[in-house]
Amino acid sequence: MEHSLISLERMRTFVRIAERGNLAAVARETGAGQSTITRHLRELEEALGVSLLTRTTRRTALTDEGTRYYAHCVQILSHVEQANQEMRDTRQATAGTVRISCTGALGVLHVSRLVYAFQDQNPGIQIAFGLTDERIDLVREGVDIAVRLGPLNDCTMKLRTLGESKRLLVASPEWLRRNGPVRRPEDLHDLDGVRMSRVQGSDRLILHSATGSNHIVPFHGRLTVDHGLAARDAFLAGRGYGPAHRWLVEDCLRDGRLVPILPDYTLPSVPLNMLITPERTNVTRVRLCVDFLAKEIGRIPGITR
Repeated sequence: MEHSLISLERMRTFVRIAERGNLAAVARETGAGQSTITRHLRELEEALGVSLLTRTTRRTALTDEGTRYYAHCVQILSHVEQANQEMRDTRQATAGTVRISCTGALGVLHVSRLVYAFQDQNPGIQIAFGLTDERIDLVREGVDIAVRLGPLNDCTMKLRTLGESKRLLVASPEWLRRNGPVRRPEDLHDLDGVRMSRVQGSDRLILHSATGSNHIVPFHGRLTVDHGLAARDAFLAGRGYGPAHRWLVEDCLRDGRLVPILPDYTLPSVPLNMLITPERTNVTRVRLCVDFLAKEIGRIPGITR
Protein backbone atom coordinates (compact mmCIF):
# COMPACT_ATOMS: atom_id res chain seq x y z
CA MET A 1 0.00 0.00 0.00
CA GLU A 2 1.30 3.51 -0.88
CA HIS A 3 2.51 5.60 2.05
CA SER A 4 0.71 8.54 0.43
CA LEU A 5 -2.48 7.02 1.81
CA ILE A 6 -1.29 8.03 5.28
CA SER A 7 -3.01 11.38 4.88
CA LEU A 8 -4.28 13.96 7.38
CA GLU A 9 -7.82 13.02 6.37
CA ARG A 10 -7.26 9.38 7.33
CA MET A 11 -5.52 10.42 10.55
CA ARG A 12 -8.52 12.56 11.48
CA THR A 13 -10.86 9.66 10.74
CA PHE A 14 -8.80 7.34 12.92
CA VAL A 15 -8.70 9.86 15.79
CA ARG A 16 -12.49 10.29 15.65
CA ILE A 17 -13.02 6.51 15.69
CA ALA A 18 -10.61 6.13 18.62
CA GLU A 19 -12.43 8.84 20.57
CA ARG A 20 -16.00 7.81 19.67
CA GLY A 21 -15.43 4.07 19.77
CA ASN A 22 -17.96 3.54 16.99
CA LEU A 23 -17.63 3.79 13.21
CA ALA A 24 -21.32 4.53 12.70
CA ALA A 25 -21.15 7.49 15.10
CA VAL A 26 -18.18 8.94 13.20
CA ALA A 27 -20.05 8.52 9.92
CA ARG A 28 -23.02 10.45 11.31
CA GLU A 29 -20.75 13.21 12.69
CA THR A 30 -18.83 13.74 9.50
CA GLY A 31 -21.68 13.21 7.09
CA ALA A 32 -19.66 10.54 5.27
CA GLY A 33 -20.94 7.09 4.56
CA GLN A 34 -19.90 4.31 6.94
CA SER A 35 -18.28 2.54 4.01
CA THR A 36 -16.03 5.59 3.52
CA ILE A 37 -15.02 5.60 7.19
CA THR A 38 -14.30 1.87 7.05
CA ARG A 39 -12.25 2.32 3.88
CA HIS A 40 -10.17 5.13 5.39
CA LEU A 41 -9.34 2.99 8.42
CA ARG A 42 -8.52 -0.06 6.30
CA GLU A 43 -6.23 1.93 3.98
CA LEU A 44 -4.44 3.49 6.95
CA GLU A 45 -3.83 0.13 8.62
CA GLU A 46 -2.61 -1.39 5.36
CA ALA A 47 -0.23 1.52 4.76
CA LEU A 48 1.13 1.21 8.31
CA GLY A 49 1.22 -2.58 8.29
CA VAL A 50 -0.37 -2.87 11.75
CA SER A 51 -3.85 -3.19 13.24
CA LEU A 52 -4.90 -0.03 15.03
CA LEU A 53 -8.26 -1.19 16.34
CA THR A 54 -9.98 -4.37 17.42
CA ARG A 55 -13.62 -4.40 16.39
CA THR A 56 -16.60 -6.23 17.84
CA THR A 57 -20.26 -5.95 16.94
CA ARG A 58 -20.77 -3.35 19.68
CA ARG A 59 -17.63 -1.21 19.80
CA THR A 60 -14.00 -0.74 18.80
CA ALA A 61 -10.92 -0.64 21.03
CA LEU A 62 -7.36 0.54 20.41
CA THR A 63 -4.57 -1.99 20.07
CA ASP A 64 -1.23 -1.21 21.72
CA GLU A 65 0.04 0.05 18.38
CA GLY A 66 -3.17 2.03 17.93
CA THR A 67 -2.72 3.69 21.33
CA ARG A 68 0.77 4.89 20.44
CA TYR A 69 -0.26 5.97 16.98
CA TYR A 70 -3.28 7.85 18.34
CA ALA A 71 -1.00 9.95 20.60
CA HIS A 72 1.19 10.84 17.61
CA CYS A 73 -1.81 11.67 15.43
CA VAL A 74 -3.29 14.00 18.05
CA GLN A 75 0.03 15.85 18.29
CA ILE A 76 0.46 16.09 14.51
CA LEU A 77 -3.08 17.30 13.94
CA SER A 78 -2.67 19.86 16.72
CA HIS A 79 0.46 21.26 15.06
CA VAL A 80 -1.30 21.39 11.70
CA GLU A 81 -4.27 23.24 13.18
CA GLN A 82 -1.95 25.68 14.97
CA ALA A 83 -0.12 26.43 11.74
CA ASN A 84 -3.41 26.91 9.90
CA GLN A 85 -4.70 29.18 12.64
CA GLU A 86 -1.57 31.33 12.49
CA MET A 87 -2.06 31.79 8.77
CA ARG A 88 -5.73 32.64 9.28
CA ASP A 89 -4.74 35.12 11.98
CA THR A 90 -2.26 36.73 9.61
CA ARG A 91 -4.96 37.05 6.97
CA GLN A 92 -7.38 38.46 9.52
CA ALA A 93 -4.75 40.81 11.01
CA THR A 94 -6.07 43.61 8.82
CA ALA A 95 -8.56 44.51 11.54
CA GLY A 96 -7.97 46.26 14.82
CA THR A 97 -5.82 49.01 16.30
CA VAL A 98 -2.12 49.18 17.13
CA ARG A 99 -1.15 51.92 19.60
CA ILE A 100 2.35 53.32 19.13
CA SER A 101 4.24 55.85 21.23
CA CYS A 102 7.41 57.47 19.89
CA THR A 103 9.99 60.07 20.83
CA GLY A 104 8.65 63.37 19.46
CA ALA A 105 11.16 64.59 16.88
CA LEU A 106 12.01 61.11 15.62
CA GLY A 107 8.31 60.40 15.20
CA VAL A 108 7.59 63.59 13.26
CA LEU A 109 10.58 63.41 10.93
CA HIS A 110 10.85 59.68 10.27
CA VAL A 111 8.63 57.17 12.09
CA SER A 112 5.38 58.81 10.94
CA ARG A 113 6.29 57.99 7.31
CA LEU A 114 7.01 54.39 8.32
CA VAL A 115 3.56 54.21 9.93
CA TYR A 116 2.00 55.39 6.67
CA ALA A 117 3.91 52.74 4.71
CA PHE A 118 2.82 50.03 7.15
CA GLN A 119 -0.81 51.05 6.79
CA ASP A 120 -0.47 51.02 3.00
CA GLN A 121 0.57 47.37 3.28
CA ASN A 122 -2.11 46.61 5.89
CA PRO A 123 -5.05 48.87 5.02
CA GLY A 124 -7.37 47.45 7.66
CA ILE A 125 -5.09 48.19 10.62
CA GLN A 126 -5.80 51.40 12.49
CA ILE A 127 -2.86 53.19 14.15
CA ALA A 128 -3.05 55.41 17.22
CA PHE A 129 0.26 57.30 17.03
CA GLY A 130 1.30 59.30 20.10
CA LEU A 131 4.39 61.52 20.34
CA THR A 132 6.06 62.26 23.66
CA ASP A 133 9.56 62.48 25.10
CA GLU A 134 8.27 61.50 28.54
CA ARG A 135 8.60 57.93 29.82
CA ILE A 136 4.99 56.84 29.99
CA ASP A 137 3.53 53.70 31.56
CA LEU A 138 2.68 51.59 28.51
CA VAL A 139 0.15 49.40 30.31
CA ARG A 140 -1.67 52.28 31.99
CA GLU A 141 -1.78 54.30 28.75
CA GLY A 142 -2.86 51.27 26.69
CA VAL A 143 0.20 51.46 24.40
CA ASP A 144 1.32 48.39 22.45
CA ILE A 145 4.69 49.61 21.15
CA ALA A 146 7.02 52.42 22.27
CA VAL A 147 10.09 53.64 20.36
CA ARG A 148 12.46 55.26 22.83
CA LEU A 149 15.86 56.98 22.77
CA GLY A 150 18.19 56.72 25.73
CA PRO A 151 18.86 54.18 28.47
CA LEU A 152 15.84 52.27 29.78
CA ASN A 153 15.09 51.05 33.29
CA ASP A 154 11.72 49.36 32.70
CA CYS A 155 12.49 45.63 32.82
CA THR A 156 8.81 44.60 32.78
CA MET A 157 8.45 45.31 29.04
CA LYS A 158 9.69 43.14 26.20
CA LEU A 159 12.73 44.91 24.73
CA ARG A 160 13.87 44.90 21.11
CA THR A 161 17.13 46.71 20.39
CA LEU A 162 16.97 48.85 17.25
CA GLY A 163 20.51 50.23 17.27
CA GLU A 164 22.49 53.29 18.24
CA SER A 165 21.71 56.88 17.26
CA LYS A 166 24.83 58.75 16.15
CA ARG A 167 25.28 62.38 17.20
CA LEU A 168 27.46 65.28 16.09
CA LEU A 169 28.01 68.95 16.87
CA VAL A 170 26.29 71.37 14.49
CA ALA A 171 25.75 75.07 13.96
CA SER A 172 24.55 77.36 11.20
CA PRO A 173 27.07 78.98 8.82
CA GLU A 174 25.86 82.37 10.08
CA TRP A 175 26.62 81.43 13.69
CA LEU A 176 30.11 80.31 12.71
CA ARG A 177 30.76 83.57 10.87
CA ARG A 178 29.79 85.51 13.97
CA ASN A 179 31.76 83.39 16.42
CA GLY A 180 34.83 82.55 14.38
CA PRO A 181 36.25 79.15 13.39
CA VAL A 182 36.16 76.23 15.84
CA ARG A 183 39.26 74.07 15.42
CA ARG A 184 39.77 72.58 18.90
CA PRO A 185 37.44 71.56 21.74
CA GLU A 186 38.87 74.43 23.79
CA ASP A 187 37.46 76.91 21.28
CA LEU A 188 33.95 76.02 22.50
CA HIS A 189 34.47 77.08 26.12
CA ASP A 190 33.08 80.61 25.82
CA LEU A 191 30.47 80.00 23.13
CA ASP A 192 26.70 79.82 23.59
CA GLY A 193 25.03 76.47 23.01
CA VAL A 194 21.43 75.34 22.66
CA ARG A 195 20.73 73.01 25.55
CA MET A 196 18.09 70.32 25.97
CA SER A 197 16.22 70.16 29.26
CA ARG A 198 15.53 66.83 30.98
CA VAL A 199 18.71 65.38 29.47
CA GLN A 200 21.13 64.04 32.07
CA GLY A 201 24.62 65.51 31.73
CA SER A 202 23.53 68.24 29.33
CA ASP A 203 25.87 70.72 31.05
CA ARG A 204 28.93 69.18 29.40
CA LEU A 205 30.07 67.64 26.15
CA ILE A 206 32.20 64.52 25.95
CA LEU A 207 34.20 64.50 22.72
CA HIS A 208 36.20 61.48 21.53
CA SER A 209 39.19 62.20 19.33
CA ALA A 210 40.46 59.98 16.55
CA THR A 211 43.44 59.10 18.75
CA GLY A 212 41.19 57.73 21.47
CA SER A 213 41.43 60.57 23.99
CA ASN A 214 38.40 62.19 25.63
CA HIS A 215 37.77 65.91 25.96
CA ILE A 216 35.17 67.20 28.41
CA VAL A 217 33.87 70.64 27.46
CA PRO A 218 31.50 72.71 29.65
CA PHE A 219 28.26 73.30 27.75
CA HIS A 220 26.17 76.35 28.55
CA GLY A 221 23.90 78.79 26.80
CA ARG A 222 21.09 81.28 27.14
CA LEU A 223 18.52 79.04 25.41
CA THR A 224 17.19 75.75 26.75
CA VAL A 225 14.51 73.77 24.90
CA ASP A 226 12.60 70.60 25.70
CA HIS A 227 12.03 69.20 22.21
CA GLY A 228 14.36 68.06 19.45
CA LEU A 229 12.48 70.02 16.77
CA ALA A 230 12.86 73.19 18.84
CA ALA A 231 16.62 72.56 19.07
CA ARG A 232 16.80 72.02 15.31
CA ASP A 233 14.96 75.29 14.69
CA ALA A 234 17.27 77.13 17.09
CA PHE A 235 20.36 75.82 15.30
CA LEU A 236 18.92 76.95 11.96
CA ALA A 237 18.12 80.38 13.43
CA GLY A 238 21.73 80.79 14.54
CA ARG A 239 20.89 80.82 18.25
CA GLY A 240 23.84 78.61 19.15
CA TYR A 241 25.67 75.37 18.49
CA GLY A 242 24.97 71.99 20.04
CA PRO A 243 24.83 68.22 19.79
CA ALA A 244 22.22 66.75 17.46
CA HIS A 245 21.19 63.30 16.35
CA ARG A 246 22.16 62.83 12.71
CA TRP A 247 18.58 61.86 11.79
CA LEU A 248 17.45 65.21 13.24
CA VAL A 249 19.64 67.35 10.97
CA GLU A 250 20.64 65.12 8.02
CA ASP A 251 18.65 67.14 5.46
CA CYS A 252 20.01 70.42 6.87
CA LEU A 253 23.59 69.17 6.59
CA ARG A 254 22.93 67.98 3.06
CA ASP A 255 21.73 71.35 1.80
CA GLY A 256 24.21 73.42 3.83
CA ARG A 257 21.78 75.07 6.24
CA LEU A 258 23.80 73.51 9.06
CA VAL A 259 27.44 72.47 9.16
CA PRO A 260 29.30 70.06 11.43
CA ILE A 261 31.63 71.42 14.10
CA LEU A 262 34.81 69.53 14.97
CA PRO A 263 34.02 66.69 12.53
CA ASP A 264 37.15 64.81 13.64
CA TYR A 265 35.61 64.35 17.10
CA THR A 266 32.63 62.12 17.95
CA LEU A 267 29.98 62.28 20.64
CA PRO A 268 28.70 59.22 22.53
CA SER A 269 25.84 57.59 20.62
CA VAL A 270 22.43 57.04 22.22
CA PRO A 271 20.67 53.65 22.35
CA LEU A 272 17.44 53.31 20.43
CA ASN A 273 15.03 50.61 21.56
CA MET A 274 11.51 49.35 21.09
CA LEU A 275 9.39 48.39 24.06
CA ILE A 276 6.46 46.04 23.59
CA THR A 277 3.77 45.36 26.17
CA PRO A 278 4.28 41.64 26.97
CA GLU A 279 0.58 40.76 26.79
CA ARG A 280 0.44 42.14 23.23
CA THR A 281 3.43 40.36 21.71
CA ASN A 282 1.33 37.47 20.38
CA VAL A 283 -1.30 39.70 18.77
CA THR A 284 -0.68 39.29 15.06
CA ARG A 285 -1.21 42.92 14.03
CA VAL A 286 1.13 44.09 16.80
CA ARG A 287 3.76 41.53 15.83
CA LEU A 288 3.52 42.59 12.17
CA CYS A 289 3.97 46.23 13.15
CA VAL A 290 6.93 45.46 15.44
CA ASP A 291 8.74 43.52 12.71
CA PHE A 292 8.06 46.20 10.10
CA LEU A 293 9.24 49.09 12.28
CA ALA A 294 12.31 47.22 13.52
CA LYS A 295 13.41 46.61 9.93
CA GLU A 296 12.68 50.08 8.58
CA ILE A 297 13.93 52.17 11.52
CA GLY A 298 17.39 50.69 10.96
CA ARG A 299 17.44 52.54 7.60
CA ILE A 300 16.99 55.99 9.14
CA PRO A 301 20.12 58.15 8.65
CA GLY A 302 22.41 57.94 11.65
CA ILE A 303 20.89 54.76 13.13
CA THR A 304 23.44 51.96 13.24
CA ARG A 305 22.87 48.39 14.33
